[in-house]
Amino acid sequence: MNSMQEPIKIALIGAGFRGMKYGEYAHKSLKAMKIVAVADLDEAKRAKARERFDIAEDRCYQDWDEFFAQPKDADAVFICTRDRDHFEPAIKALKAGYHVLLEKPMSPDWRECIELGKAAEEANRALTICHVLRYSPFFQTIKKLLVSGRIGRLMSIQHNENVAYWHQAHSFVRGYFSRAEDSSPMILAKSCHDLDLIRWFADAKCTSVASYGHLSYFRPEHAPKGAPKYCIEGCPVEDTCVYYAPDTYMIENGGWKAQAASADPSYEARYKAMQEGPFGRCVFQCDNDVVDHQVVAMEFENAVTAVFTMSAFTEKSNRTLKLMGTIGEIRASMETNEIEIRTFGSGKLETIRLVDPEGHIGHGGGDKRLIEDFGVTVRSFGTHHSATAASVSVESHLMAFASERSRVEKRMVRLDEFTLEEDL
Repeated sequence: MNSMQEPIKIALIGAGFRGMKYGEYAHKSLKAMKIVAVADLDEAKRAKARERFDIAEDRCYQDWDEFFAQPKDADAVFICTRDRDHFEPAIKALKAGYHVLLEKPMSPDWRECIELGKAAEEANRALTICHVLRYSPFFQTIKKLLVSGRIGRLMSIQHNENVAYWHQAHSFVRGYFSRAEDSSPMILAKSCHDLDLIRWFADAKCTSVASYGHLSYFRPEHAPKGAPKYCIEGCPVEDTCVYYAPDTYMIENGGWKAQAASADPSYEARYKAMQEGPFGRCVFQCDNDVVDHQVVAMEFENAVTAVFTMSAFTEKSNRTLKLMGTIGEIRASMETNEIEIRTFGSGKLETIRLVDPEGHIGHGGGDKRLIEDFGVTVRSFGTHHSATAASVSVESHLMAFASERSRVEKRMVRLDEFTLEEDL
């Protein structure tokens, strides 16, 4: 990039964990981008962003309406609000002429997803969705192997998202994503990444899905006898329960999970959070309603078939997959960054071990590369096209909506149902 070019000016809408992470990558982008404004309802989050990114005080706004009421003074916006607060600021940003980086999912409403895609096209602005995994070296290597024909014609995909018992408990039982009405169905909130990858690998439109899933374990009938609603109130199994809240949120260096439970790291504040906050609750006595395991079967126009399994009941949080072609197969584990290639009849096993200096930080390096690519997209708009533009992402979102409809209605769902319903 020409060092004489002015940095791309970015406004940050939503200065929570994801927003600040993306802001950090932009801030460290060798002056390619600069955070010049922030909008967030939380005064403490605004103050943190203002200090970290050296934002002028008069460019710190209480909400996105206040920001959009001002004359346009940025090139693009990062929208990192909660799931149900994505659509409105994204539409306003596009209509105001901003390029947009939008956290996934686009919206918990399928009609709004389609509308966002159309709005970006009408506004002639970039709308990049944060499907960060596409940008990781791990998944990009797999895609290159498929495109190069290493396993012949791709026929079948098996993809597993191993959510991990502790991640399920934190995010989807106690946390913000525990109720579909407050955020979105888990297949959308957690796994639209994975459906996007499957669509990318299949390289054809998805025609139909069938899905089954349940909330089976994190339910009141599985609470230990005598367990209180809040773990800290004297649980009889506190020494053996892997979900005992203080063991996660009261320990030193509790990381992002502890930070979610209490923004104030003091012992007193964390103790109070264990007494009153959502993260102090017994995992079997919460108000959660999203699934703890789900499977989706998919068919694509080119006859590729895929099966996706999402399960809370794993030790570690990672993704594993197997891709089966006409002359070979690929097996891969994101946890170890290893990809195995077997060619039929050769008796040989080739192993690719990826080494990234940043390790697994930021979705295997995907977060950083997403922000860098967005900068290129804005800088070279019209000639460089984002790999996760809304024009691509809408379809994988519809795959998630179809999966949930199939699960709830217990039937196979065709993707063209949504197109037909949109016309009604």
